[in-house]
Amino acid sequence: MRRREFVTLLGSGLAAGLPNRAKAQSSKIYRVGLAFTTSPLSEMAGPDPMVPSARAFVHGLRDLGYVEGQNLILERRSAEGHAERYHDIIAELVQLNVDVIATVSTPMIREAKAITTTVPIVMGASNMDVLNLGLVSSLAKPGGNITGNIQLFDPEIDAKRLELLKEMLPSASRVACLSRIEEWESPWGQSVEVAAQKLGLTMVLAAHTTDNYEVALAFVTASRVDALFVYPGANQYGSRKMLVDFASKNRLPDSHGFREAVEVGGLMSYGASIPALWQRAATYVDKILKGANPGELPIMLPTKFEFLINVGRQTHLAFQCLRHSLH
Repeated sequence: MRRREFVTLLGSGLAAGLPNRAKAQSSKIYRVGLAFTTSPLSEMAGPDPMVPSARAFVHGLRDLGYVEGQNLILERRSAEGHAERYHDIIAELVQLNVDVIATVSTPMIREAKAITTTVPIVMGASNMDVLNLGLVSSLAKPGGNITGNIQLFDPEIDAKRLELLKEMLPSASRVACLSRIEEWESPWGQSVEVAAQKLGLTMVLAAHTTDNYEVALAFVTASRVDALFVYPGANQYGSRKMLVDFASKNRLPDSHGFREAVEVGGLMSYGASIPALWQRAATYVDKILKGANPGELPIMLPTKFEFLINVGRQTHLAFQCLRHSLH
């Protein structure tokens, strides 16, 4: 073979091989785990999930070029309110060799950390306990395999939420605080209790477990309180419709830490935007899939806060109070 012909043939072979290699690179399929604590799995499904946080995450990934059925397999899981399932869910995702796991709440994140120190973990929304418990080294440089978003970073935010509730209900004197005992005994609960004392309010703890509200809600009903103040955690987020329905049925003004509770009929909310955090979680996943070390990605705090009032509920409650006073 002449040299010129050899060079020509070699060049043609390289040119023919390039598209195949490029195609192989572009056709890589990523496997991402999405693990929730309380949301119904059926409402996490599809390209437009009913659960707002899941929808924001899926849309965020799609905006970054990750489409299920093309270059993405999204392994959706939910404990659906059963904390004992956390371990099995994370273990299953690890066994599936997912590239990254996006999850929520300190208990689930703690379980994930106990199971794997190699699979990257992205927090969609958590609280400062991840730092206090040593799950991450610092917010600026978390180290290890965990990064993502902190939703609850300053207890004073919910002290402010209690002030807003008091402004709306000046005559209120007794308020039921719906939370787990661990949450009430944390700096969050201490901050709310201090704020209550300044406002002349008596806080009545209605303690529930991770997956059972029955006793707590029965206690609220029997306590003759003027309002319901709900801890802004993952369990309460997933149970928001049930809690709002309870408050509405019992004609109790209710305050929540996320707008989604107002969207299903709650009276008021003040707190960080959960969908905004989950949309940002998608950018963490993107960076990790492109080779970033999760331990070197700073943990971010919320930048968007929302205050919502359900005018329809407010008017209805005002009418009920007026009718009661007339009687």
